Amino acid sequence: MSASDWLRVYFSLMRIALGLEYDGSRFCGWQSQPSGQSVQDVLEKALSHIAGNRVRVIASGRTDAGVHAFHQVVHFDTDTERPVNAWVRGSNAILPDTCAILWALPVSDEFHARHSVLERCYYYLLLNRPVRPALYQGRAGWFHHLLDLERMQAAASLLIGRHDFTSFRASECQAVSPVRELTRLDITRQNDLILFELRANGFLQHMVRNIIGCLVYIGKGKYSPEWIHELLAIPDRTRAAPTFAADGLYLAGAVYDAGWNLPPLPERLAERLMLGSSMMLSYQKPGNN
Repeated sequence: MSASDWLRVYFSLMRIALGLEYDGSRFCGWQSQPSGQSVQDVLEKALSHIAGNRVRVIASGRTDAGVHAFHQVVHFDTDTERPVNAWVRGSNAILPDTCAILWALPVSDEFHARHSVLERCYYYLLLNRPVRPALYQGRAGWFHHLLDLERMQAAASLLIGRHDFTSFRASECQAVSPVRELTRLDITRQNDLILFELRANGFLQHMVRNIIGCLVYIGKGKYSPEWIHELLAIPDRTRAAPTFAADGLYLAGAVYDAGWNLPPLPERLAERLMLGSSMMLSYQKPGNN
């Protein structure tokens, strides 16, 4: 029995899983910071208030400053008995309005928000028009030149599979291995909006934003789609495009084994994101008031 397992038994600790959403533009990222302005900081403060003692949480994955989440999953251990609804409504009454707990669920001690993940999913929303965003400031990335969707889709297909993604990770990334398996990279366009959907068994630091940066380079004609082969064959971050803005990046959620009985990811999330975004854009056009 590990030390943490022994402590849970000795103090009769319960493990609670939570799902939450947040607007990352108001936070300095997920991970706790001295400033206290991270998502982890405000969440732990709210949960600790409800529990009556300090609570520490573990997330399915860290998000950087400016990155949003539709369905972040966390877990924490506590010896405080509260109705499940207290963890949701009670904490939401304390949390800033840019962060909300969606659900709470008692889980087995064997569940781990990070280590039990089978697959993670991210969306990147890109506004592709000559004029910079106003309503979409902080909610979508922006590129002013028209991008060639077919070129980007061709390049995206070359990234599918198990690869060394060194060329697509931050220089300060601390992951032991740069090898990841990308299972999905879909790119769709609706008017001025381009949506990228990425799924993998795990992501390296800045991996999604670096992939987006390279696809934009290809979409604007700087490189051919086959450039991706070069980046995968010669792992070198300096050969790839700069890291793209965090504004349009959304953690859609983490996928777990059905045996944990966690609420599923929101259905048709990509479609809803595109539809809602397109409707917002339509209100900006003359004659739609």
